[in-house]
Amino acid sequence: QVQLVESGGGLVQAGGSLRLSCAASGRTFGMHAMGWFRQAPGKEREFVAACTWSGGSTFYADSVKGRFTISSDNAKNSVYLQMNSLKPEDTASYYCAARYLRGNYYFQNEYDYWGQGTQVTVSS
Repeated sequence: QVQLVESGGGLVQAGGSLRLSCAASGRTFGMHAMGWFRQAPGKEREFVAACTWSGGSTFYADSVKGRFTISSDNAKNSVYLQMNSLKPEDTASYYCAARYLRGNYYFQNEYDYWGQGTQVTVSS
C-alpha cells in the first residue's frame, strides 16, 4: 500500500500563487510516476500535470501549461505543484496520484493510488 498526503491548498486572489505538496509513504519502491488531478464542483476530475520519478519527463494539461510546474524530490518521496498566475477557473480540489507503470499519464484510471485532496480556491 502507498499513502499519499497532499498539503498547501488555500484561498488566493486571482494572479496569485500556491505550491501544493504530496508526500508518499509505504511501498513506494518501484513507483514510476506521480500526477496531479483536479475536480471542480459539478465537473469531472481532470488531469493537471504528471512527472516521472526520474524527473526526465513532465506532462501538462493545456489549460495550465506555462503557469504550473510539477517537480519531484526522490529523497523526500514528494512531488510538488507550483501554481502561478492562478485564475478563478483553477478553483477545485486537487488530488495527488501515483502509478507503477508507464502508459497514458493523462488517464486517471491508470493511476494506482490517490490522496484525499486539498482545496484550492481562487477569488476574482
